Amino acid sequence: MIPRYSRPDMVAIWSPETKFRIWYEIEAHACDAQAELGVIPKENAAAVWKAKDVDFNVARIDEIEAVTKHDVIAFLTHLAEIIGNDEARFVHQGMTSSDVLDTTFNVQLVRAADILLADMDKLLEALKRRAFEHKDTVRIGRSHGIHAEPTTMGLTFARFYAEMDRNRTRLQVARDEIATGAISGAVGTFANIDPAVEEHVCAKMGLKPEPISTQVIPRDRHAAFFAALGVVASSIENVAIEIRHMQRTEVLEAEEFFSKGQKGSSAMPHKRNPVLTENLTGLARLVRMAVVPAMENVALWHERDISHSSVERNIGPDTTVTLDFALSRLTTVIDKLVVYPDNMLANMNKFRGLVMSQRVLLALTQAGVSREDAYRLVQRNAMKVWEEGKDFKTELLGDAEVTAALSPAEIEEKFDLGYHTKHVDTIFSRVFGS
Repeated sequence: MIPRYSRPDMVAIWSPETKFRIWYEIEAHACDAQAELGVIPKENAAAVWKAKDVDFNVARIDEIEAVTKHDVIAFLTHLAEIIGNDEARFVHQGMTSSDVLDTTFNVQLVRAADILLADMDKLLEALKRRAFEHKDTVRIGRSHGIHAEPTTMGLTFARFYAEMDRNRTRLQVARDEIATGAISGAVGTFANIDPAVEEHVCAKMGLKPEPISTQVIPRDRHAAFFAALGVVASSIENVAIEIRHMQRTEVLEAEEFFSKGQKGSSAMPHKRNPVLTENLTGLARLVRMAVVPAMENVALWHERDISHSSVERNIGPDTTVTLDFALSRLTTVIDKLVVYPDNMLANMNKFRGLVMSQRVLLALTQAGVSREDAYRLVQRNAMKVWEEGKDFKTELLGDAEVTAALSPAEIEEKFDLGYHTKHVDTIFSRVFGS
């Protein structure tokens, strides 16, 4: 996580100041619940809120931790310095460090997910707008990187929209699944703290109580969360790869917006490179890099170990900050993408009608020619286009075996582009609704 690929709102979620503020709120709400239960004096619970508007001294907490070698104890010590030792003596009553750490981590992940969901809404809006703008802009579809049959640029955008819409649903599910907290004490038995405290704290922090925790919240929830982020990242790369292909010089069907004063190369002044989508491909790799460690965090020893801790201190901020930046960057790329319809048409016609081969094949079989013979006839003429630069329709019209089955008018009709776009509206209604 470096400033170059970070946005301030997401970074703020993972700052020490935010973390300590969440720790404080958890402890203060827990004291309120304990006081209501009569476990601690109400005046002590009220005293904890004296720090409500205090900025915690991160350097001081670090200084204490250097001695205690324990971050939560360091924070509690600093809190006592602020509100007074006697007033603070009931703070953390019956709790264990993971109650604070795990509940805080999930609060941060929920807040991060809310930003990511908002990011996805903006991306979906951009994809939908461009899809309708180019609904009827014909381009060649490719399989194995080779010309296949006509499609439209609008369908390309619509396909990416549908994929990102599924990803938004996955992210919402992951957000809801991670929104749990645990204030259950050592090994999760509530032996020294009433379950009502957990319920109160979770309600105040916007979480649900974890149905059963050990000394930690189960990490299958986190594995699912980071896996969802990994899928979103893969979809970002899917879009980026398509744009990178379209910007290749010999293709040039679309390109990233090139701003006034922008430079493409330190050596070659003519260059306009797909740097943003190449960057997105790299960022996607970073996000996916967190998925396997998150999966491996599921298996912890007994009721708790901390093998997951170092992993999560890294992947929590790194993946959410990176994905937030990537989604925002992709939205900008889609918004400003320069599309070249004339080049799309020229590319499609580069091999002189070859992309209509399946229509001719099907027409021959409908006319009574066996599929084997029909394939042979069409391929024979198609190879002349590949190898000799011939015109596909002209070759078909000059092939006696083909014209024995199909009239010139029937052959001519098989080269109508509208045939390939006749169901675009149906597909759009499936993706975007009627």
